[in-house]
Amino acid sequence: MTRFLNLNPEPFLAIKEGRKKIEMRLYDKEKSKIQIGDEIEFKNEQTKEIIKCEVIDIRIYPSFKELYDAHNKEDLGYLPNQKASSEDMLKYYPLERQQKYSVMAIFIRLCNY
Repeated sequence: MTRFLNLNPEPFLAIKEGRKKIEMRLYDKEKSKIQIGDEIEFKNEQTKEIIKCEVIDIRIYPSFKELYDAHNKEDLGYLPNQKASSEDMLKYYPLERQQKYSVMAIFIRLCNY
């Protein structure tokens, strides 16, 4: 099944360049439908460019802190010289929503590059 997700330009580029291997999302009703083997079409919110990825694994965590602790920052899309912090996700998902739904690590493989 094909899923559709919007991305800001920076994480979009990190996926397109093959650097970001894990997309992080709230494990809400809609995202909980994503399954291994699904295709995700990521759309750059700024340029409207689309890239396609295959979902190769999914892991659920209580919060982004646990997710960040379990994975290296490069797989999450950070450059080696950047500081990685789960607090970066607070601008998208407040703690209350993380506690209500949990969060997910979507392991992806780029399809069209």
